[in-house]
Order: sequence, then structure tokens, then C-alpha cells
Amino acid sequence: MIELKDIRKTYALGGELVHALDGVSLSIGEGEFMAIVGPSGSGKSTLMNILGCLDVPTSGSYLFEGKDISSYRSGHLADIRNRKIGFIFQGFNLLPKLSALENVELPLIYKGMFPARRVQAANEALEAVGLKDRARHKPSQLSGGQQQRVAIARALVTRPKIILADEPTGNLDSKSGAEVMELLKQLNSEGTTVVLITHDNEVARSAHRIIRIFDGKIVEDTGVDGKEADA
Repeated sequence: MIELKDIRKTYALGGELVHALDGVSLSIGEGEFMAIVGPSGSGKSTLMNILGCLDVPTSGSYLFEGKDISSYRSGHLADIRNRKIGFIFQGFNLLPKLSALENVELPLIYKGMFPARRVQAANEALEAVGLKDRARHKPSQLSGGQQQRVAIARALVTRPKIILADEPTGNLDSKSGAEVMELLKQLNSEGTTVVLITHDNEVARSAHRIIRIFDGKIVEDTGVDGKEADA
């Protein structure tokens, strides 16, 4: 589904070059549940941004479903994001003045879906995460765990091929965090590819494959049983 070949990302900072990614090569198969683990500054967020078509590499190639998209322009990348990729963020990124239903509808507005179908799809997504009865509630009326479930509903409402979850339990208590991880496992069991970005080794163990990144390089690629994974 995804293949990165010798991806490098370099930034100019204070007159010096920072190598955020330094020759990363990685394959992600359809239906995988993968965790990308690393400390702050390791390059995992840069890697997520490139995987999610939010940024482009300085060099190297990114094949998405067999097409090299590493040199695509921003409009074309935005189209891929909207049709193929769902995002879940640590900070939920919900619009405070909109209801849960309206927040989930947003990606469908960008797709140009008709209002009636949009509402139906958003309600179905909220029902899938157990929050259909909270559809009219605004984020401030929801717990942290409920807000993250709304964010998951928003990510899955477009039926994406892949979900990128960036520290999805980082702002949650342990019970809510466990519930969110169970939802991600369920989505994966139904065929959605899930890539989890985290610094937490316990959270990472929910995945079937763990990629460890340090100083912009992949230093380990294993399954949760400690065996080397097939790339």
C-alpha cells in the first residue's frame, strides 16, 4: 500500500541543516496495524507528516498505492488526504462551536457530499464509536475520551484506506485511553490500515508491528513478540 524509499527531510535552522529524516525506507501493507515509536525529536512526527501527505520529502520516493507522490503539488496531496487518509490527533482538533455531528461532517463537506447523505454518514460514524446519542453536544459538553471518539468518527467517516493516529491517548486517562485503543483495534480488524505514532511503549504494544526511530533513522522493525517484522 505504502512504500518509502530513502526518504530524507532537511530543514535549515539557525544557519545549519537539520536532518529530520535521514534515509528512511519503509513498507506498509494494506490492513497492517503499525506503531512508530521514538522520543521527542526523533523524526517520528516528520515521518507522520510525510506519510499523511502534509509535507513532502527533500529527496527519496513515496509510493502510495503504486504511484510515486513525492513530487505532487499541494492540491493533489490534499485530494489524497481527503479521500484516502484519516487523522486522529492528541489534541482532538475539534471545532468548539460545532456539535459532534457537525465536526464529523467536515471532511464530507470538503468532498462535496450532499447534506442529507452527509448527515446520515456522520450519524453512522458516531454510532460506530458509541456516541450517536451525543451528536448534538459540543466538545465542551463531552469528556476527553468522548472528544477523542468524535475525532475517530471524523477520521473514519470518509472510509479512508489508512488512519494515522498521532499520540491518540496522550491527553486521556488510562480508562479512556484503553477504550480508544480498543476502537483502533476494531477498525483494524475490519480492514483499515492503522499507523500509530507514539512515544509510549505500552501503547505501541497494541500494534502488530513496531518501528523504532531515532535521530531520523529507523533503528528497529519488529513485531510485538520481539521478532523482526517483514517490511
